[in-house]
Amino acid sequence: MKIPQREPRSYERVQEHYRIEKELADRLRSASQSERQRMYTAVYDELFQRVPDHPQLTLKLDERSRRTEVSQRLNLVRPYLKPETIYLEVGPGDCAFALAVARRVRKVYAIDVSREILGGVMQHGNFELAMSDGCSVPVPEGSVDLAYSDQLMEHLHPDDARSQLENIYQALKPGGTYLCITPNRLSGPHDVSRYFDEVATGFHLREYTVRELTELFRSAGFRKCKILIGGRGVHLALAPALVHLIEKALTLLPKTFGRKLARGLPLRLVLGAKIVAVK
Repeated sequence: MKIPQREPRSYERVQEHYRIEKELADRLRSASQSERQRMYTAVYDELFQRVPDHPQLTLKLDERSRRTEVSQRLNLVRPYLKPETIYLEVGPGDCAFALAVARRVRKVYAIDVSREILGGVMQHGNFELAMSDGCSVPVPEGSVDLAYSDQLMEHLHPDDARSQLENIYQALKPGGTYLCITPNRLSGPHDVSRYFDEVATGFHLREYTVRELTELFRSAGFRKCKILIGGRGVHLALAPALVHLIEKALTLLPKTFGRKLARGLPLRLVLGAKIVAVK
């Protein structure tokens, strides 16, 4: 992909971000499972220290963009929120959205691996922060009504993604819901390596198709999955099998052409993986 004109950083700064992220991601890819549990916090903190103009950090300074993003996310999750809801967000970033949810529910847990990205966020009232090793979900078992993550699962080593998913399942109440948003591999890569490589080589350690995700969720114990399609807070629910058929058709096309179709409208709205899984 070409670097878009709206990117405020110079080509050299984007390239440096790519170089640093790829270096750190390679450490995770080559580490054992026990080593990774100690590394996630360290490599993400190092990334944000070495790339001070990282979009996740600069977004904290852009109040207008933050308000727009929070509003769109609220439109998506509002049907699942009630005053008595216990809400869990995994990978909350600057916590702007988790804090907005906290004003609407009984309790919010926000867990992340990076102290740097959580810098300045304070625990208060019904809002509780916790650190994770990338797999753990340190909340009371069977306590959560709604778990939510956006652009998280692709950042985990595949073995750790499975472990974390099982831990989220354990955190949910019977009948609880996990809403997981992650980019589709068929339109990727989606990390900073999209400007330089054909597959994700940065902190997107694995990008998934909807078929791969629904199979993974069911193997972790979730009894029912549906796919939300749409954007900007307007979504419809589809059976996973319909999205699987579209993905299958794209894989039969030449890779470059299939990826071009997947990145364009309307398929971008269909393939952007928003999985709603019920325990």
